Amino acid sequence: MMNAHIENLDRMLAVWNTSDLSERAALTDAALEHNVHFVDPNHNIIGRRAFLAMVEQIQKQIPGARYTRTSNVDLQNNHCRYHWAIHQGDSLLMSGFDVTEVNDAGKIVKVIGFFGELER
Repeated sequence: MMNAHIENLDRMLAVWNTSDLSERAALTDAALEHNVHFVDPNHNIIGRRAFLAMVEQIQKQIPGARYTRTSNVDLQNNHCRYHWAIHQGDSLLMSGFDVTEVNDAGKIVKVIGFFGELER
């Protein structure tokens, strides 16, 4: 499956955008390896359960936020890079980019998230 990695990246974003617990769990199981490693400036967690707990916590902190991918996905040697944004209503709360490792089946193994844009 050539685009499995993109489907799983989009599933991972969908986890952030749904409040239904069973839907979040199903999307997480479909997109992420059981021992996924997620790291950003605020988190360093391992596993699907920890990922779901993190999403739930952030949804409570930023109710109604929408998470979107704002670029194409560049893939090389099972590593993806792409830009994302978080909006609440019409306001941009944050943008950034991820470098994500996927396995040969396209499931997400590791996410390294960066906040903001790099200065030139």
